[in-house]
Amino acid sequence: MPITAHPAFNKACSYLKIKLRRIPLNPQTHEVDLTKMRRAITKNTCLLVASAPCFPHGAIDPIEDIAKLAVQYNVPLHVDACLGGFLIAFMERAGFPLKPFDFRVEGVTSISCDTHKYGFAPKGTSVILYRNENLRQHQFFALADWPGGIYGSPSIAGSRSGYLIACCWATLMTYGMEGYVETTRKIVQTARAIAQGWSEIDGLYLLHQPDVCVVAISSDKFNIYYLFDALHAKGWHLIGLQNPPGVHIAVTQIHTQEGVVEQLLEDTRQCVTEILQSNNKKDTVTAVIYGTNQKVPDKSLICDMTKLYISTWYDTNLDTSKDQNVPHVEMTAE
Repeated sequence: MPITAHPAFNKACSYLKIKLRRIPLNPQTHEVDLTKMRRAITKNTCLLVASAPCFPHGAIDPIEDIAKLAVQYNVPLHVDACLGGFLIAFMERAGFPLKPFDFRVEGVTSISCDTHKYGFAPKGTSVILYRNENLRQHQFFALADWPGGIYGSPSIAGSRSGYLIACCWATLMTYGMEGYVETTRKIVQTARAIAQGWSEIDGLYLLHQPDVCVVAISSDKFNIYYLFDALHAKGWHLIGLQNPPGVHIAVTQIHTQEGVVEQLLEDTRQCVTEILQSNNKKDTVTAVIYGTNQKVPDKSLICDMTKLYISTWYDTNLDTSKDQNVPHVEMTAE
């Protein structure tokens, strides 16, 4: 899979003890290096992965080219459309044609899609699609000799809330085809407007021309994390990227409202001007975090620190001094 594929694949491989080969990007196009992907395929390869689009840079992987490798080597190809599934499916109708990315492409065997992102439904209703029933059959589990009766389960997660499924269905019916086409049109137009505006600001450049909804930038004149923290101080909640350093925005419906893009671009221009004119080169918080991460050669140390941080979410302090009968429990996450 490309290095930009979602960490959920790393997580699954860690759980299942599957060797993962991460393929670097072409430094000019920021698309996966197909030659290196071909070389990484062996007789033990069980899956190829492509994103539509990837989270960091918003690029749709060259799915047709990866699918040719899948067909040639008889390896399944999964398209991760979790982020953009409810946009790319409507982009052609919205006036933004795309290259084929789905089961129209020979070699694509499964597609994942999150209804809770641009489908605007509650979390917990994501779906996975298979090219045929034979592939889907491998997802199901059944046990016939359990003392509790015959057991069957359609997914790793087991049963799902009927409430969430009903809410998801209601959301889909409320928006309908026309609703999703219209939101797609607004979101893609807004993303391209932001990309155009950012690309015209001296000191910034696009990491990739946005294919769908994500706009990612970096800088060749200053530490891009300075801009990240400066915009955060103004109320903009963006995402910090690394390898290479960058910042991105995932455009949603709120950004399509009148005046939002103009305000973001104006704030960005102001922040960039202040950064370029400032003589204070003291690192900001985000610059320190990502800068430190880049300098640590053993990334397992960063992983250990991250797990330690998560562990603090579950720590409790028991204080019985106030009332011996009713213990006081305090959650700490500093």
